[in-house]
Amino acid sequence: MRTIGLIGGLSWESTVIYYQVINQRVRERLGGSHSAMSLIWSCDYTMVEDLIFADRWDEVGELLADAGGKLRDLGAEVLLICSNTFNRVTDQVAQTAGVPVLHIADAVGREVRARGMRRVGLLGTRFTMEEPFYRERLAAHGFEVVVPGPARRELVHQVIFDELVRGELRESSRDAYAQIVAELADDGAEGVILGCTEIELLIQEAKIPLLPSARLHAEAAAGLALGD
Repeated sequence: MRTIGLIGGLSWESTVIYYQVINQRVRERLGGSHSAMSLIWSCDYTMVEDLIFADRWDEVGELLADAGGKLRDLGAEVLLICSNTFNRVTDQVAQTAGVPVLHIADAVGREVRARGMRRVGLLGTRFTMEEPFYRERLAAHGFEVVVPGPARRELVHQVIFDELVRGELRESSRDAYAQIVAELADDGAEGVILGCTEIELLIQEAKIPLLPSARLHAEAAAGLALGD
């Protein structure tokens, strides 16, 4: 079994999902009381949050690459950045750490393709919904990616940073997200990617299938660790 290195704390609310799902999948595959060989480096989220809002992505890359190097030195053989937004610096982390980094958009993209979906919605931070690093990587898997309009994107973004990363789950926000998913469905989306790892804490079902990025990323990591 390969050792998985998790760069977490982005935020820790969703890092919990990674640890749980990876261990569940390993136990399901190997039986008994088996669990995953894993390491977690948990960042101080406020530090990296301040950097991304200041558009200091080079420093974000340096910080997460340093975390990846430390995990490598402790024995990690594959790395995950436990976030959608922060996968923007995957290449920098992989180059510095010298071990593979499993990109979250690839894990999600493979699931979309396996389901035969041709048009999917995407919810996430403003960075994830609007910048090419994520949408283009998804589209390379052979399907169309659509996002909500500007006002809806801002609502989704604000709920993430003002509520979800702080562990706040508000019924009003759950209702708003469900309405946005319904609007994407009306626009032809066959499913919606929950492209922020905290969103799946807020909403688990909707009018069309939801694709929970953190769980899909974690499941792919477990499979990779077990030699799939």
